[in-house]
Amino acid sequence: MSEARDRLLDTATRLFYAEGIHTVGIDRIIAEAGIAKATFYRHFKTKEDLVVAYLVREYARQRETLEAIPGEGTESIVGIFERLGDLSRGPGFRGCPFLNAAVEFPQPDHAVRQVVDDYRGWFRDLMADRLRAAGHADVDDAARMLLMTRDGVTISGGVGDNETVRVGIRTALSQLGIRSA
Repeated sequence: MSEARDRLLDTATRLFYAEGIHTVGIDRIIAEAGIAKATFYRHFKTKEDLVVAYLVREYARQRETLEAIPGEGTESIVGIFERLGDLSRGPGFRGCPFLNAAVEFPQPDHAVRQVVDDYRGWFRDLMADRLRAAGHADVDDAARMLLMTRDGVTISGGVGDNETVRVGIRTALSQLGIRSA
């Protein structure tokens, strides 16, 4: 990846996450990244291409972070939700970049929504793998519940409701027979 493309993605990531995708224009991203307009269009044909690249990069970052959490089975699930809880209560947290993007791109067949769907499917599959490793009886429904819990954690954290984040994680894990710290 070129240095200019990295600067564009870094700038877009910061602005899209902090302010929203539709509120940030290409000219602002170009100016703050310190590149020429022609350079932008050499790397991205459209703003939507930049949005997809931003989400693909975020997907890879989250995947690397969550898959690296140690432990197996339910121990891993607890670790993942502890990490999500910590992140959602941290400074500057503005919710899930995927859910935020889904709100701004409501058309289910849009390329942005495809990345969102891929990410959510990956997270559900990650939970199913961990549940299966723990010998859980109802892997599919439990994985969907954990996906919904993840969504709720990011929304509650995004609005600063830290107590709901904490209680929501504990309650969801408890409902699945998973003991958390």
